[in-house]
Amino acid sequence: MKKNLKTAIVYDWANQIGGAERVVELIAKIFPNSDLYTAVYDPKNAPWTKSFNKIVPSFINNLPLAKKNYHWYFSLLPLAFESFNFTGYDLVISVTGYPGKFIITRPETCHICYCLTPPRFLWNKENLPKSFSKFSPLHYRLRAEDQLAANRPDYLFTTCENTANKIKKIYRRKSEIIYPGINTKKFIPLKNGSIDDYFLIVSRLVEYKKVDLAIKTFNILKWPLKIIGSGREEKKLKSIADKNIEFLGKVDDNALVSHYQNCRAVIFPQEEDFGLVPIEAQACGKPIIAYRKGGAIETIIPGVTGEFFSSQNPASLIELLKSFNQKIYKPENCRKNSLKFREERFLEIFKERSLEKLT
Repeated sequence: MKKNLKTAIVYDWANQIGGAERVVELIAKIFPNSDLYTAVYDPKNAPWTKSFNKIVPSFINNLPLAKKNYHWYFSLLPLAFESFNFTGYDLVISVTGYPGKFIITRPETCHICYCLTPPRFLWNKENLPKSFSKFSPLHYRLRAEDQLAANRPDYLFTTCENTANKIKKIYRRKSEIIYPGINTKKFIPLKNGSIDDYFLIVSRLVEYKKVDLAIKTFNILKWPLKIIGSGREEKKLKSIADKNIEFLGKVDDNALVSHYQNCRAVIFPQEEDFGLVPIEAQACGKPIIAYRKGGAIETIIPGVTGEFFSSQNPASLIELLKSFNQKIYKPENCRKNSLKFREERFLEIFKERSLEKLT
């Protein structure tokens, strides 16, 4: 194995920051001086890209308003990623939910795909676009192309058992599970165990995150709810929220940690493939109230670090919230569970498994 590996990291779009972007940032720590290849690049909204040696956006980056509205050019994403040239690289790591799998590498280059999820818009019935509601020929074609692209990486890693099972079912491939990690030195409990009278949501404001479910629930309860995050659903969500619900928009990490530390609990109403928010909240000593599906099942211990509601409707969430007693959930137990997902462990395992593939 070469001492000085030439490494590229591929990520779908570098124009925002969230859980997936934090994972990319960690992988860049493992392989310093890596180049980043992405569909669009907006440095103002992607501060996590600063550590990369070089950033190579696709031709989509030059199209009108693409940096903010990349979804307008969704049909071009496979072509955009196929057009990248990885000649001379020893290792390419794609971190992707969809287009990153489409890259083409030379035989001598090792391509590891850290698959975040099979794309929801193709494989989750509840996330199908309206144009796919009757399983149109376009839908079948895109599914077939996605399955073919999933065979291009030499190796597949993924985030959790939930996603590994989807990969096995949809792509007929095995994947190695490497749980993402968080900075447990930054996300810490308050020493005095302070609790303020509000619940918290930390999320991108997009449809599948089901923030509207939480808003409808808290409209009925009239309890305080704070929402951190932004996204294309923001205007719509604000229009349906009552005065007890506060939108905080984007906040820096210090404010994020402070809001975790002082809330009663974090609401997690969506089905997430993995989800870093529950781990961040537990690291701050706070319990999670989550929908009983997806990766949350692997990171929350019922009765110890949080609880699950079974149906994505206000009645189910209200029933759980009315019986919720935060005194049951000890900050030290939440903290202990989060340490299974510390970033040091992720860095060690991801580096070890990646280098094994090069030998």
